[in-house]
Amino acid sequence: MATKNLLEQRITETLETNYMPYAMSVIISRAIPEIDGFKPSHRKLLYTMYKMGLLTGNRTKSANVVGQTMKLNPHGDMTIYETLVRLTRGNDALLHPFVDSKGNFGKQYSRDMAYAAPRYTEVKLDKICNEIFKDIDKNTVDFVDNYDGTLKEPTLLPTTFPNILVNPNQGIAVGMASNICSFNLEEMCETTIAYLKNENTDITKTLKAPDFSSGGKLIYNEKEINEIYNTGKGSFKLRAKYRYDKSNNCIEIYEIPYTTTTEVIIDKIIDLVKTGKVKDITDIRDETDLNGLKITLDLKRNTDPDKLMSRLFKLTTLQDTFSCNFNILINGAPVVLGVKGILREWTSFRINCIKRQITFDIDKKSDKLHLLKGLKKILLDIDKAIKIIRETEEDAYVIPNLMKGFDIDQTQAEFIAEIKLRNLNKEYILKRTDEIDSLEKELEDLRSTLNDETKIKKVIIKELREIAKKYGQPRRTEIIYEEQMEEITEEHLIDDYNLKIFLTEQSYLKKIPLISLRANADQKLKENDAIIQEIETNNRADLLLFSNKHTVYKLKVHEIADCKASNLGEYLPNLLQLDADEKIIYVVATNDYTGFMLFSFENGKIAKIDLNSYATKTNRKKLANAYSNFARLIHIIYLQEDIELVAFSSINKVLVFNTANISLKTTRDSQGVQVLNSKKGSTMVKVRRVDEVEFEDLDYYRTKNIPATGCYLKPEDRNKDQITLWE
Repeated sequence: MATKNLLEQRITETLETNYMPYAMSVIISRAIPEIDGFKPSHRKLLYTMYKMGLLTGNRTKSANVVGQTMKLNPHGDMTIYETLVRLTRGNDALLHPFVDSKGNFGKQYSRDMAYAAPRYTEVKLDKICNEIFKDIDKNTVDFVDNYDGTLKEPTLLPTTFPNILVNPNQGIAVGMASNICSFNLEEMCETTIAYLKNENTDITKTLKAPDFSSGGKLIYNEKEINEIYNTGKGSFKLRAKYRYDKSNNCIEIYEIPYTTTTEVIIDKIIDLVKTGKVKDITDIRDETDLNGLKITLDLKRNTDPDKLMSRLFKLTTLQDTFSCNFNILINGAPVVLGVKGILREWTSFRINCIKRQITFDIDKKSDKLHLLKGLKKILLDIDKAIKIIRETEEDAYVIPNLMKGFDIDQTQAEFIAEIKLRNLNKEYILKRTDEIDSLEKELEDLRSTLNDETKIKKVIIKELREIAKKYGQPRRTEIIYEEQMEEITEEHLIDDYNLKIFLTEQSYLKKIPLISLRANADQKLKENDAIIQEIETNNRADLLLFSNKHTVYKLKVHEIADCKASNLGEYLPNLLQLDADEKIIYVVATNDYTGFMLFSFENGKIAKIDLNSYATKTNRKKLANAYSNFARLIHIIYLQEDIELVAFSSINKVLVFNTANISLKTTRDSQGVQVLNSKKGSTMVKVRRVDEVEFEDLDYYRTKNIPATGCYLKPEDRNKDQITLWE
């Protein structure tokens, strides 16, 4: 079999020749917006509509616009239509839509609400487009050939306000992206005016925070906002707005973060209900209609709506994050800029547009003035002009003869020659020549403005004030300050109820809500099993499980599944991954790690360990050296406060002592202090609470000081039933 010849090629060369041109095309010609606030696809579409006369005319079918746009944008018709949809008033994606629309254009806040086909919908340019096309026919921006050289299209649009920051824009290129949030038009105009007056102005005084067409609430964090304003990168949180309908016991969500959709929210809430993480919702409905967005949550009786929403903010995109990346093209190169940086570039761009417009006006007015000055010269002798024309035998000599007769140039002569015979009267010529003085004054003012950027800035400021007055609208996104909000912690997300924990001899753990326990208190256990510990706690507590291997395991009570008295419960060796010979001997439930542990050892020592020693910041699940392994443990107990205990030795010596005499330690594996002294090689065999023994005379065994050897058990106390030691 013949082998094919393989051509070796360096990967770097392949990338440079094949991939890099594509990457640059995506960055420069597709995904990243420019200083006018538009991507090429937006610009081509809007300019096509402008040339179609849709700025002042009636609406036309979207299909017509799509077809015409293909002359500038050689992509598929549906791609162009999708771009058009986002720019429409009906889609609600922009604070200030550029397209006035009629028909179904879907909604920005809905993933599944499909827009109608372009043959059914109608569009025209919205009034605000007067500001993005202002003076475009006066050479304010450069024009280039379209893809086949048959038409001209603008490289930028001469927007009279910083559109780049007024409407949101998102783009994903190759190796970079752009995500620009929107700001309120009135606030942005005020900020730009302040910047034009003083470049060192504090923009936070006028530019409060981003504003979105979807409304909702913005959680204001001064540090985050300043970082975005200064660097163009950062993030902030948005959350939904809701109201509680007491009569129907339901929550109505009517505004959601710009970054999410109703379907995503509903799907997540349904999942939370199915998995049991949220138990207060009986039904959820999407009731969005012509009046706007609405998600309705039916609640169980006695549900706290604010508490429930706090949980949903944490668990769903009802509270979401908007990540900013102000990456825009400046002179064909992508640059990440803060707000002031963007305003600086836009100001430079806008000043250049106005200079070009003024230059255009100067040229036009100068040409007109030149013609009128020629016309003024024939005013001295109209009859002479008529005579020259009448006596000239050949048409080709009319212009030269007029030039010679009145000392005017060819352009002036041609203008005079084209005047209608009926206008060769003194009144007409006087009216026209009266314009000379006003034109000269206008030209003087224009030249003065052209050479003075301060005057140009005043022009921009005047335009911005007019725009703010004409198109400004109140903020849609409400600002709430982070420090005024209740922090949503994990505790808010946990259902709180009282329960009991049962530990059995054969290592089963049962977590039973009290309400369930009242209904059925008969405990089901395996054969020959028995309950060795029972504690009452709540669902928000931490559980410490001490093993016979000097280890403590930590669990959140809410992480353990509820069970009924008729169930066996959780098998701890499986739940905690215990060693084969390891066994849980004691459990403690705590909410605040107050109190202490008492570990009693065979050698007569007792260690009093602060429970806070078992609290960890990293939520570790397993702590070694939970107590001393120097001697055999015979008793373990958790106490909130000091009490009296009874210690028994192997030679029937008894000691009653107070735990207050034992010093508190923070080292978990402390050996403790000597409480019961050994006599004749005796050992401590058990420890009991005072209320667990029935002695005739406790004072006989009581001691004020430790260590002590205790007193021999009296004959009358020997026959009392004593609680046996756990094994």
